[in-house]
Amino acid sequence: MMRQTVLLTLQDIPYFCYPESVGHYTDHAQHAVLREAGVLGNFNIHYVAAGKGYVEADGVVHELRAGQAVLYFPHQRQHYYSSEDEPWDVRWVHFYGERLHDYMLERGLHRNLLWTLRQRTSWEDAHLALLEEVEQNRMLRPAQLSTLTYALLAEFVQHAVPLKNTRTTSKTESRVLSLLPRMQQEACEPFLLQDWADRAEVSTYYFCKIFKNAVEMTPMEFITRSRLQMAKQWLLERPSANIGQIAEEAGYPNASYFNRQFMAHEGMTPTDYRGLYHK
Repeated sequence: MMRQTVLLTLQDIPYFCYPESVGHYTDHAQHAVLREAGVLGNFNIHYVAAGKGYVEADGVVHELRAGQAVLYFPHQRQHYYSSEDEPWDVRWVHFYGERLHDYMLERGLHRNLLWTLRQRTSWEDAHLALLEEVEQNRMLRPAQLSTLTYALLAEFVQHAVPLKNTRTTSKTESRVLSLLPRMQQEACEPFLLQDWADRAEVSTYYFCKIFKNAVEMTPMEFITRSRLQMAKQWLLERPSANIGQIAEEAGYPNASYFNRQFMAHEGMTPTDYRGLYHK
């Protein structure tokens, strides 16, 4: 299967980023690309969903498998190709934007060529949404194209780690990541690390290690953010509820501790935050 849509390159676009082409190849063992330095002026991400392929850089050939990607900056030499015996399912996007270069540099994305995505599904879903929009509407909805391109890039920025720094196994990491929705839902209940580690079938030490690698925060930091998010919502939805009541329901032992946590994250007290919306 080959899906590829190319768009006209626009000048002076009023958007942060914009796609030039989006595509998806499967079972195409002959897929191979060689672009010399200076030829292509766009950023591009090629992501492997299944199978395997190869990227050549500085005379070294690197193998890419499921969940791994190559990110090229404009004008870089590009040489990549599918495995013949195990053709890759490769999904890509070429994109550009006037301020995009500084954004990518600030996040250190120029330091590595090859990456692993800690959470694959969200990037794959974002890519499919962009591909379908391009196929169905081409350039009829430019703002939507820009929005979907940024969503795809944001997923990459959040979840991509340099390939050489990958440590955890995908099956174990998947078990931990699958618990995130439930952890968020139950955040206001007492947090028992051992219970969550048991659900992931790992030790508490390994649970914390995998969680930090995958989510870039500790389990307790995730719980704290989830609690504060719910508390913020309740502050607006229940203007007559006192702060102590909301603190207790959010999982905090007292209003004083809740106020300190809220201040640390929001830069204001819960009362001041509520006052922005209710007088």
